[in-house]
Amino acid sequence: MTADVRLTDAAFDPAALLAAFTGRFGGAGGVVSFLGQVRDGDGDGVEALELRHYAPLTLPGMEALAATVLARWSLEGLLVIHRHGVMLPGDPIVMVAAAARHRREAFAATDFVMDHLKSDSWFWKREKTASGWRWIEPRTQDLADRARW
Repeated sequence: MTADVRLTDAAFDPAALLAAFTGRFGGAGGVVSFLGQVRDGDGDGVEALELRHYAPLTLPGMEALAATVLARWSLEGLLVIHRHGVMLPGDPIVMVAAAARHRREAFAATDFVMDHLKSDSWFWKREKTASGWRWIEPRTQDLADRARW
């Protein structure tokens, strides 16, 4: 089993990606997906989000993370897609999907990927509000989530 790992600056259609992914793994008893998107600016005034990355490390790091997941859980398939660049509220940022014969494997694998992408990744994140741009650091909870593995 190999993973489908993508790094892109282009928008993607989560529903189409999930439908295609699910269609490839008819033997899976469980497919779990996670979609991360730019928060709506209503509550905190977020107008845009920018993700920057270090190209020589980002995709190879994501691929290494996927290889770790495939070695740790028995999956039928794994999809990891992550955007970079400037995005607006409602835009998808990241999507992870795991297909497995049994649901627990798919849940654990998806959770593991997201915990590592949130706190142990190769992206720098900043948000734009009415006050301007500000850099965002991983939260204490993000680091604790990663440490549980």
